[in-house]
Amino acid sequence: MADEHGHSVKLEKQSSKRENLRAPTQRRAVDAQDEAEQDEQATHEERDDDDEKDDDDEDEDEQGAGSPRGNKRARINTDGDGRPIKSESKGKQREYMELPRDDDGYIPGSIVRVQLHNFVTYDYVEFNPGPYLNMILGPNGTGKSSIACALCIGLNFPTSILGRASELNSFVKLGTDKGYVEIELKGKKGQGNLTIRRNLSADSKGSSFSINGQPASGKEVTSRIGDLNVQVGNLCSFLPQDKVAEFARMSPQELLRQTEKAAGNENLSAWHDTLISSGKEASQLKEMLAGEKAQLQTMEERNDMLKKDVERYNERKKIEQRIAVLELILPVKEYSEAFKRYQETKAEQRRLHAEVQRLKNRNAPAHDLLEKLKKRYKKLNQDREDKKKVARSKFEAMRKKYDDGDALETEVQNLMNKLDNLKKEEREIAKNIAELERKIEKLDHDIANPPDTEDIDALNAELKLNAQGQRELAAKQSQLQDRQRTHADEVAKWKADISNAQQGINRLNDVHHQKLQALARWDRDCAETIEWLRQNQHRFKMPIIEPAAISCTVPNKAYATAVEACFGATQMKTFVAQCEEDYELLNHLVIDTDKALGRRARVPTWFRPHSEASLVPPPLSPEEMAAMHFDGYAIDYVDCPEGLKWYLKKEMQLHRTAIALDGSKVPVAQAMDLVSRLGPRGEGGGASFIAGMTMNRVARSRYGKRLPQNSTGDIRPARNFAQASVDQEQMRRLDRQIATARENLARLDEQVKELTDFEAQIQAEGKEKKAVHDDLVARKRAIQEIQTKLQRMRLNRDNAQTRLEELRNKPPMTERRKELKQKILVNCQKRAKLAREYNDLARAAIKEQSDATRIGLQYLQTGSNISALEALVKQHDEEFDKTLDEYTKAEKLFLAAKAESKEKLDISKARLDAADDEIRERFREMEQSGQVNQKSVEDIQTDLETQRAELSMNLNTNASVIEQYERRKEEIESLSQKIEQRERRIAKIERAIKAAQDNWEPALERLVNSIGTKFSAAFDRIGCAGEIRISRDEDFEKWAIDILVKFRDSEKLQLLTGQRQSGGERSLTTIMYLMSLTEEARAPFSLVDEINQGMDARAERAVHNELVEVTCKPDSRQYFLITPKLLPDLRYDERMKVLCVNNGEWLPEERGLGNMNNLIDTFLQRRSRSNASA
Repeated sequence: MADEHGHSVKLEKQSSKRENLRAPTQRRAVDAQDEAEQDEQATHEERDDDDEKDDDDEDEDEQGAGSPRGNKRARINTDGDGRPIKSESKGKQREYMELPRDDDGYIPGSIVRVQLHNFVTYDYVEFNPGPYLNMILGPNGTGKSSIACALCIGLNFPTSILGRASELNSFVKLGTDKGYVEIELKGKKGQGNLTIRRNLSADSKGSSFSINGQPASGKEVTSRIGDLNVQVGNLCSFLPQDKVAEFARMSPQELLRQTEKAAGNENLSAWHDTLISSGKEASQLKEMLAGEKAQLQTMEERNDMLKKDVERYNERKKIEQRIAVLELILPVKEYSEAFKRYQETKAEQRRLHAEVQRLKNRNAPAHDLLEKLKKRYKKLNQDREDKKKVARSKFEAMRKKYDDGDALETEVQNLMNKLDNLKKEEREIAKNIAELERKIEKLDHDIANPPDTEDIDALNAELKLNAQGQRELAAKQSQLQDRQRTHADEVAKWKADISNAQQGINRLNDVHHQKLQALARWDRDCAETIEWLRQNQHRFKMPIIEPAAISCTVPNKAYATAVEACFGATQMKTFVAQCEEDYELLNHLVIDTDKALGRRARVPTWFRPHSEASLVPPPLSPEEMAAMHFDGYAIDYVDCPEGLKWYLKKEMQLHRTAIALDGSKVPVAQAMDLVSRLGPRGEGGGASFIAGMTMNRVARSRYGKRLPQNSTGDIRPARNFAQASVDQEQMRRLDRQIATARENLARLDEQVKELTDFEAQIQAEGKEKKAVHDDLVARKRAIQEIQTKLQRMRLNRDNAQTRLEELRNKPPMTERRKELKQKILVNCQKRAKLAREYNDLARAAIKEQSDATRIGLQYLQTGSNISALEALVKQHDEEFDKTLDEYTKAEKLFLAAKAESKEKLDISKARLDAADDEIRERFREMEQSGQVNQKSVEDIQTDLETQRAELSMNLNTNASVIEQYERRKEEIESLSQKIEQRERRIAKIERAIKAAQDNWEPALERLVNSIGTKFSAAFDRIGCAGEIRISRDEDFEKWAIDILVKFRDSEKLQLLTGQRQSGGERSLTTIMYLMSLTEEARAPFSLVDEINQGMDARAERAVHNELVEVTCKPDSRQYFLITPKLLPDLRYDERMKVLCVNNGEWLPEERGLGNMNNLIDTFLQRRSRSNASA
């Protein structure tokens, strides 16, 4: 088999089922994104709130009470055409039956074949996994985890499952335009296999699918693999390398849901969903029912209080009807009178309008001519201004030429001055030469005749004798100091106890101390070591720096989360020594012995000799930081002691970790290339940077072209820098500490007199010996000063000789004179050229000024013509304006009459339209009988006022009271029906909950008990303890699986979390749980990637042997284990298959060379021959 580049790919199978994956390729560069892809596998339930429909379907729902309610809506995956989403309809669910194993050993849904083309690190590769355990081996960077990526992407699961790049085009091999992933799944017995291909493009985030060679959508792919119960999205079935830590961080509730999906009864998840949704719905309905019953009682009481108001309202309504009829008649009469006024004003307005139009037509020609003259007047003015501007520009150019001439004249004057100064410089050089010759002669004489000095060897002998006496005295003083130190230590200890106790309450409230209390709850050894150090710092040469959790702060809280993300748990608790002696002493007192705490403590310590030159410099310059939109390096936002800063730089590389709070502005791919650059000595090659809430760790591969790789992960909000609460119990302990300390101080005061006398005797002897020593040192220093003075004179003599040679070798002044004269000549030529240019500009300026004068005369003549014409137009316009004023007044009267008439008409129509049917019928009867025309407007207004007076005598009842009464009456009837329906609905849901729980809880207990039995037995075999429990709660959503583990005899069973256990312990627990789950699993295949990282050899061997036993049984399902290393002498089984990844840049082009199977066969043959000959 050969790829498109002619490279050969061989898959050869040995009797032990080893398989070699070989694909020439280039190193992979991961294009990490700023933010991890959000989990898009959430489903949405749609409930039918129609209670009547629920009642009709009650019998049907009770029959299928164990099924989830509502419809599930599939959502489109942003990575491609679709994504795997469980699709269910009301009353119906997908049932996964146990599929029988075929004759070739594969279970339907198992992976039979994988083919990759231009995918991550592979040019082209094809391999066939076995039906049981498949162990994939290979060095780091060869593409083992790429196989896990291929399975996830090829089966249309979202890239967020992988915890790597979020865009599909990031998985296309660098340097290529497109690639594909092809996976062949075992079909159901009697049916053909299912071959799915997903085509990827480097230029697009989308993709396309085909099923068995035919184009298909992502939704179709999801449906087909769903029929086979493939569960790549479940961490219990598919655990990529970057998600191993996430398994331990899963909440117990999430672990239960994932376990239900992966193992046991296929209806567990559906039953649990029913219990959660129905329980929530029942709780909400009961709460709503109680509120509605209280509301019904309140509404009935309020309506009883409104009956009297309703009766008063009816009495008042009759009077209002009579008023309404009169109010309808009044605007009709007003409209009749307004219409007459409108007819009169209309005739006068028409006459004046005709006269205005006649005068306007007569004046139009004169206005047109005036407008033309004004346009010409404006254009002439613009032309005149343009000419003026051109002339001014010429004058400005002339001024500049004149200024340039002045500058050249100044320059030539300076050159003439320099020419005159050359003679002075010649005299100064001659003077300096003479002075240097005299100085050299004097120094030669002084060096040849040095002063007499003592014998320095004799002085050294006397100093040696004196030093021996001082050492003897020092021994006595050391004895005294030991006694004084012991005494002082005790005094200091008790005084410190008193001082600390007296300030206890304030100190407990101090933020620094609160941090210590929080640390004590986290790590007792670390906290007690800090307290011991604070009382015993005097025992060390330099201060021991307390851990970063105590002594490190982030003043700008906006960067607290990003800075804390750079720390691991161990780095938060590390003690930093500032010299090697202190480092050894701290380890001896605290860790190696029980001298400090009364027991051996487990605390991390650190020391490195301080050398800034040994640090790898920051990967980005300040300019590059700004271009990449980084705010700064992590070390810039930390406030801590200087000794700790050396640790943060040397050990944690905070000076190389860039931070950007706004991750959306950081070009991650470009930043990755910059931080992975190698320095001139090969240093660097990788660093970390934080963009928003994502940590990017960039490193260069150790293989091939050493391309950069990026590992990303989300960061969590800061916790370790938070303040903690005060321990009140400690306040009472400090009171007892004060009394004890004062008793011991009284005892120590009695020993002071004896030590003081002995110290005075030693000091007297010391002064005598010091005087002798100082005299000898002074005499020796005098000799050394004479020797130093002679050396200095020799140095001054050499410097003077060098300066003398420099002066003698200076070039002659004739060349400099020639150069200055040439510059003067060039300057004169430039001035002559400027004069000619100035003359040309002057002629051009005169011409432009003449044109401006001519246009100005035309401008004045046009202005005179405009004035004459305006006088004539004004005379005609006055006659027009007078007529127009008369027309305007008539127009206003006409419009007012028209508006009034229309207003009255509109009011009449509005009143008639607004009146109810009874009022409108009464008005028509009066109109037909002539009663409306019999009365004037004044008569109607009088009748209206009389009726209004009668209305005012009746108490006013709010009309909304009646509406409120009737509306509430209807609401009472509706609410009563709703309460009855809701009670029926609650009873129905409670029956459904009981039916689902009766099915779900026993099945869940059987599953968890089965997993727990295997889990505990596996932990017993490696000398540890483990237990699986169900955590129950009234809220079904809070039911959980608790994993409890114990790795040491001195510990109790503790809940597995992402923080409490070490990385190796979490990995061991994870694989043990997954193996315990394997026999109950429903998925046709499972995968774990590098789960053995961080384990010790004993645990790794036990896990491997346990995994082989569980996954190689006759009824076991397909399993993939990806690992970069294996221990020797492990257990293997005939059913397992070992896939060795032989992949890299430097594989030979020739087919057959470098095949791992061939290398193994050759080795075995040679060993057999060697054994035979022996």
